[in-house]
Amino acid sequence: MITPLAAPILSAWPTARGSLPRSVLLALLGTLLLWVSAKVQVPFWPVPMTMQTAVVLLIGAVYGPSLGAATVGVYLLEGALGLPVLAGTPERGSGLPYMLGPTGGYLAGFVLAAAVAGWTVGRTRRPLAVLAGMAAGLIAANGLGFAWLATLIGAAKAFNAGVLPFLLGESVKAALVTGTVLALDACVRSQD
Repeated sequence: MITPLAAPILSAWPTARGSLPRSVLLALLGTLLLWVSAKVQVPFWPVPMTMQTAVVLLIGAVYGPSLGAATVGVYLLEGALGLPVLAGTPERGSGLPYMLGPTGGYLAGFVLAAAVAGWTVGRTRRPLAVLAGMAAGLIAANGLGFAWLATLIGAAKAFNAGVLPFLLGESVKAALVTGTVLALDACVRSQD
Protein backbone atom coordinates (compact mmCIF):
# COMPACT_ATOMS: atom_id res chain seq x y z
CA MET A 1 0.00 0.00 0.00
CA ILE A 2 1.32 3.43 -0.94
CA THR A 3 1.03 6.10 1.76
CA PRO A 4 -0.97 9.30 1.24
CA LEU A 5 2.35 11.16 1.10
CA ALA A 6 2.87 9.71 -2.39
CA ALA A 7 -0.17 11.59 -3.76
CA PRO A 8 1.83 14.59 -5.08
CA ILE A 9 4.30 12.24 -6.76
CA LEU A 10 1.58 10.09 -8.30
CA SER A 11 -0.26 13.10 -9.68
CA ALA A 12 2.79 13.87 -11.81
CA TRP A 13 2.17 10.64 -13.79
CA PRO A 14 -1.50 10.49 -14.64
CA THR A 15 -0.90 7.73 -17.18
CA ALA A 16 0.38 5.34 -14.49
CA ARG A 17 -3.12 4.23 -13.52
CA GLY A 18 -2.64 0.54 -12.70
CA SER A 19 -0.92 -0.40 -9.49
CA LEU A 20 1.84 -2.46 -11.14
CA PRO A 21 2.92 0.22 -13.67
CA ARG A 22 2.69 2.84 -10.91
CA SER A 23 4.77 0.74 -8.53
CA VAL A 24 7.40 0.03 -11.20
CA LEU A 25 7.59 3.71 -12.08
CA LEU A 26 7.92 4.72 -8.44
CA ALA A 27 10.53 2.04 -7.79
CA LEU A 28 12.62 3.24 -10.73
CA LEU A 29 12.34 6.84 -9.55
CA GLY A 30 13.37 5.69 -6.08
CA THR A 31 16.42 3.84 -7.37
CA LEU A 32 17.42 6.95 -9.32
CA LEU A 33 17.16 9.06 -6.16
CA LEU A 34 19.19 6.48 -4.25
CA TRP A 35 21.88 6.46 -6.92
CA VAL A 36 22.21 10.25 -6.81
CA SER A 37 22.17 10.31 -3.01
CA ALA A 38 24.96 7.71 -2.88
CA LYS A 39 27.24 9.81 -5.08
CA VAL A 40 26.81 13.16 -3.33
CA GLN A 41 29.19 13.61 -0.41
CA VAL A 42 28.32 16.20 2.22
CA PRO A 43 31.23 17.55 4.28
CA PHE A 44 30.47 16.72 7.90
CA TRP A 45 32.25 16.03 11.16
CA PRO A 46 33.78 13.65 12.06
CA VAL A 47 33.36 11.95 8.67
CA PRO A 48 31.82 13.08 5.37
CA MET A 49 28.43 11.57 4.67
CA THR A 50 26.21 10.70 1.78
CA MET A 51 22.47 11.28 1.90
CA GLN A 52 21.77 7.66 1.01
CA THR A 53 20.27 6.61 4.33
CA ALA A 54 18.11 9.74 4.41
CA VAL A 55 16.70 8.86 0.99
CA VAL A 56 16.14 5.25 2.11
CA LEU A 57 14.03 6.53 5.01
CA LEU A 58 12.19 9.02 2.83
CA ILE A 59 11.35 6.37 0.24
CA GLY A 60 10.02 4.12 2.99
CA ALA A 61 7.98 6.94 4.51
CA VAL A 62 6.46 8.03 1.19
CA TYR A 63 6.03 4.67 -0.52
CA GLY A 64 5.03 2.62 2.52
CA PRO A 65 6.80 -0.40 3.98
CA SER A 66 6.25 -2.85 1.11
CA LEU A 67 7.01 -0.66 -1.91
CA GLY A 68 9.72 1.17 0.05
CA ALA A 69 11.54 -2.05 0.91
CA ALA A 70 11.01 -3.41 -2.63
CA THR A 71 12.44 -0.21 -4.14
CA VAL A 72 15.55 -0.49 -1.98
CA GLY A 73 15.76 -4.17 -2.97
CA VAL A 74 15.70 -3.22 -6.66
CA TYR A 75 18.43 -0.66 -5.99
CA LEU A 76 20.56 -3.34 -4.31
CA LEU A 77 19.92 -5.67 -7.25
CA GLU A 78 21.22 -2.95 -9.57
CA GLY A 79 24.34 -2.76 -7.41
CA ALA A 80 24.72 -6.55 -7.34
CA LEU A 81 24.55 -6.60 -11.14
CA GLY A 82 27.55 -4.28 -11.22
CA LEU A 83 25.86 -0.99 -12.03
CA PRO A 84 27.83 1.83 -10.35
CA VAL A 85 24.89 3.01 -8.24
CA LEU A 86 26.32 2.42 -4.76
CA ALA A 87 28.54 4.80 -2.80
CA GLY A 88 32.18 4.15 -3.63
CA THR A 89 31.49 2.33 -6.90
CA PRO A 90 33.18 1.80 -9.25
CA GLU A 91 36.29 3.27 -7.56
CA ARG A 92 36.33 0.63 -4.78
CA GLY A 93 34.85 -2.22 -6.77
CA SER A 94 31.36 -3.19 -7.81
CA GLY A 95 28.86 -6.01 -7.96
CA LEU A 96 28.53 -8.77 -5.40
CA PRO A 97 32.18 -8.66 -4.26
CA TYR A 98 31.73 -5.01 -3.28
CA MET A 99 28.39 -5.72 -1.61
CA LEU A 100 29.87 -8.57 0.44
CA GLY A 101 32.62 -6.27 1.69
CA PRO A 102 32.62 -4.08 4.80
CA THR A 103 29.46 -2.15 3.85
CA GLY A 104 27.37 -5.23 3.01
CA GLY A 105 25.44 -5.29 6.27
CA TYR A 106 24.58 -1.62 6.01
CA LEU A 107 23.29 -2.13 2.47
CA ALA A 108 21.11 -5.05 3.56
CA GLY A 109 19.93 -2.95 6.49
CA PHE A 110 18.60 -0.32 4.07
CA VAL A 111 15.72 -2.66 3.19
CA LEU A 112 14.75 -2.97 6.84
CA ALA A 113 15.16 0.78 7.41
CA ALA A 114 12.76 1.60 4.55
CA ALA A 115 10.21 -0.88 5.90
CA VAL A 116 10.43 0.52 9.44
CA ALA A 117 10.09 4.12 8.19
CA GLY A 118 7.09 3.18 6.04
CA TRP A 119 5.44 1.26 8.85
CA THR A 120 5.87 4.19 11.23
CA VAL A 121 4.50 6.86 8.90
CA GLY A 122 1.62 4.59 7.97
CA ARG A 123 0.52 4.65 11.61
CA THR A 124 1.27 8.14 12.92
CA ARG A 125 2.16 11.70 12.00
CA ARG A 126 3.02 12.80 15.53
CA PRO A 127 6.45 14.49 15.27
CA LEU A 128 8.17 12.60 18.09
CA ALA A 129 6.75 9.27 16.96
CA VAL A 130 7.89 9.89 13.37
CA LEU A 131 11.35 10.89 14.63
CA ALA A 132 11.46 7.72 16.75
CA GLY A 133 10.48 5.66 13.70
CA MET A 134 13.21 7.23 11.57
CA ALA A 135 15.71 6.60 14.37
CA ALA A 136 14.51 2.99 14.65
CA GLY A 137 15.04 2.53 10.91
CA LEU A 138 18.57 3.88 11.20
CA ILE A 139 19.26 1.72 14.24
CA ALA A 140 18.10 -1.33 12.28
CA ALA A 141 20.33 -0.50 9.31
CA ASN A 142 23.32 0.33 11.46
CA GLY A 143 22.72 -2.72 13.64
CA LEU A 144 22.90 -5.04 10.64
CA GLY A 145 25.90 -3.09 9.34
CA PHE A 146 27.69 -3.36 12.66
CA ALA A 147 26.93 -7.09 12.95
CA TRP A 148 28.31 -7.79 9.47
CA LEU A 149 31.38 -5.59 9.94
CA ALA A 150 32.06 -7.19 13.33
CA THR A 151 32.33 -10.60 11.64
CA LEU A 152 35.02 -9.14 9.39
CA ILE A 153 37.09 -7.03 11.80
CA GLY A 154 35.83 -7.70 15.33
CA ALA A 155 33.20 -5.94 17.41
CA ALA A 156 35.37 -3.22 18.98
CA LYS A 157 36.90 -2.15 15.68
CA ALA A 158 33.50 -2.35 13.96
CA PHE A 159 31.92 -0.06 16.56
CA ASN A 160 34.78 2.45 16.50
CA ALA A 161 35.04 2.55 12.69
CA GLY A 162 31.54 1.72 11.50
CA VAL A 163 29.16 3.14 14.08
CA LEU A 164 30.66 5.81 16.34
CA PRO A 165 31.85 8.24 13.61
CA PHE A 166 28.40 8.19 11.97
CA LEU A 167 26.14 8.75 14.99
CA LEU A 168 25.94 12.54 14.64
CA GLY A 169 25.33 12.43 10.89
CA GLU A 170 22.66 9.75 11.23
CA SER A 171 20.93 11.81 13.92
CA VAL A 172 20.88 14.84 11.61
CA LYS A 173 19.47 12.70 8.79
CA ALA A 174 16.70 11.35 11.04
CA ALA A 175 15.73 14.91 11.97
CA LEU A 176 15.86 16.09 8.33
CA VAL A 177 13.72 13.23 7.09
CA THR A 178 11.24 13.73 9.94
CA GLY A 179 10.89 17.41 9.03
CA THR A 180 10.49 16.55 5.35
CA VAL A 181 7.86 13.89 6.04
CA LEU A 182 5.87 16.22 8.29
CA ALA A 183 6.09 19.03 5.70
CA LEU A 184 4.92 16.66 2.92
CA ASP A 185 2.09 15.50 5.14
CA ALA A 186 1.03 19.09 5.78
CA CYS A 187 1.06 19.78 2.01
CA VAL A 188 -1.04 16.70 1.28
CA ARG A 189 -3.52 17.58 4.03
CA SER A 190 -3.84 21.17 2.78
CA GLN A 191 -4.83 19.84 -0.68
CA ASP A 192 -7.71 17.80 0.78
